Order: sequence, then C-alpha cells, then structure tokens
Amino acid sequence: MRIIKTIFWNSAQSRIRTGFRILLVLAVYMFFYKGYLFLLTHAGILLYYSSQSSLWTFLIAGSVRLLPSLIALWIVGRFIDRRKVRGFGFHFNKNWWIDFCFGLGLGGLLISLIFMVEVSLGWISISDIFYSRSNQPPFIVPFLVFLYVFSCTSISEELFARGYLIKNLAEGFKIKNMSAKASVIIAWCFTSIIFGLAHLGNPNATFIGTINLIIAGLTLGTGFILTGELAIPIGLHIAWNFFQANVFGFPVSGLSYPAEIVTMIKIDQIGPEMWTGGVFGPEAGLLGLLAMLLGFFITLMWIRIRRGIKFREIHAPLASTPDTIIH
Repeated sequence: MRIIKTIFWNSAQSRIRTGFRILLVLAVYMFFYKGYLFLLTHAGILLYYSSQSSLWTFLIAGSVRLLPSLIALWIVGRFIDRRKVRGFGFHFNKNWWIDFCFGLGLGGLLISLIFMVEVSLGWISISDIFYSRSNQPPFIVPFLVFLYVFSCTSISEELFARGYLIKNLAEGFKIKNMSAKASVIIAWCFTSIIFGLAHLGNPNATFIGTINLIIAGLTLGTGFILTGELAIPIGLHIAWNFFQANVFGFPVSGLSYPAEIVTMIKIDQIGPEMWTGGVFGPEAGLLGLLAMLLGFFITLMWIRIRRGIKFREIHAPLASTPDTIIH
C-alpha cells in the first residue's frame, strides 16, 4: 500500500505527482469540453466548421475552446497543483502587457515578411481586398469574429502547451543530479515536440510541417522559459494566426476556411510548395521556418534589451515549487 501511495503521491510536496497532475488536467478539460458540446448538441447547435458555417458557430467555437481550458486550469491548478493561477505565467503588470504587445507586433511582422517575400517573387497573386463571404454582415464583423476565435484558440493552447506543461514537466524532470535550468530546457523541448505532433491530425499535414511546428513551439516557448510569463507566447500566437488567415489570406496549419470567409487580402498561391507550404500554410514551408527562427532571435533580443536576461539565464523558478505551493 505504501509503494502504491509513493507512486501517486509526493509526500514532500503533499500533492499528486507530476504525471498524474497532467493526466488530471486533461481529464478535467475533456469533461468540461465534452459537456459543453453535449449541451450545445441538445440545444440543436452543431459545431461544423467550413466556409459556409455561420459566424455564430465560430463565436461559440471560440468559447468552447477557451472556457473549459480556464476552468480546468483553475480547478487543477488550485486544488491539485496547489498553486495560484498566476503562477502559470499570469503576473499581470505593466511589463506583462508591454511583452504581450511585443508578441502581437512580432507575430504580425513575421507573417508580413512572409507575404512580402512571396509577393516580390511572384509567388502570390492578389484577387481581392477586404474580401468577405457573400450573404454575411459587413467586413468588420466577421473580421472581429475571427480575431476573437484566434485569441481564444491561442490562449487555450498556450495555457496548456507552455503554461501548464512546461511548469509541471520542469518540476518533474528536476531530479537529484539535474539543475533547475536543465529541467526547464528539457520540458521546453519536450512540450514543443508535443505541440508539433498535436497538429498531425490537421488537414494536409506533412512531415515538414510537423518539424516546422516543433520549431514554432520552441519559438513560442522562448518568452516563457526566460521570463516565466505567457505574455509574449500568447501575443505572438494570436497575431501569427490572425494575420496569417484574416489579413493575408493564408491557410492556418491546413485550415483554409477562415480566409475563405473573411480576409483583408484574398490571394492565390502559385509559388513552390517547398517554400510556401502550399495548402497547409506557411508553417509547412521554408519561408515559415525562416520566419520562426527569426522570431526566436528577435524574442531573445527583446528580452535582453527589456529585462537584461540572456538566453543562458533560463527562468529557474519554473522548476521549483516551495515558494508557489498553496498550503
């Protein structure tokens, strides 16, 4: 009995061990996510995503992604992890919001560079501007709807892929002979691999796209492992997806319907798929990879200038528990 307890329970921290905490947060998330879908289905609402879906479908879809994530994080964070939610990267202050705005600007910049390179090389033809699907409200309405949708999706993914998983895995990997910084780096790499593999089920997924998304996971996680805050990852993720689909008309990780519904610039891609990513979007092309690497180095420069933190100065407290455990 004592052995079984040791497997599941960390006596020193008075809480369930890392692996089981991660399984629990996923279980709680799926409980509320599936429950939400069950209630919607019985209310006659089916969430089917296509270029013909109503805007209400996407508004509801954004809430379905975000609300269960927030609920799961609060419940498991407070009662299982025994840590306050802000410990996952939400110490809201002036610096947090400045970093968030930087992330937004960086995401928009990187996609803009991809677009400008493809246009200059003749790999894109512009077929329309301020495009909006017929039989729907004026351009600004669906445009803002997708800003909301991508915000919800990006926040949800960053909560788990960076905020919760890196924090918990860094604690779990920190064994006797391993430094806190080393355990954070391992968690950062491990969660980036999970992030890339999680997109394998997307339409038109490719091996190159998966590798690129692993690199994207590393880029997104850089701000978190250096500052301990999710401001930069969330801002970067939101802007990358939104500019990609609804500003420049690219597919987003294989999903084409956002740009088919509304986009500032409607395009046709005619360039080499190896560079553009083709129907999967820039994440599967060499231009996307170069943009992600550029984003990584710009993030390093920003954090060095703003906070005086070098890359080797990993945020070690991500792997520690004594100061954050709620007793």
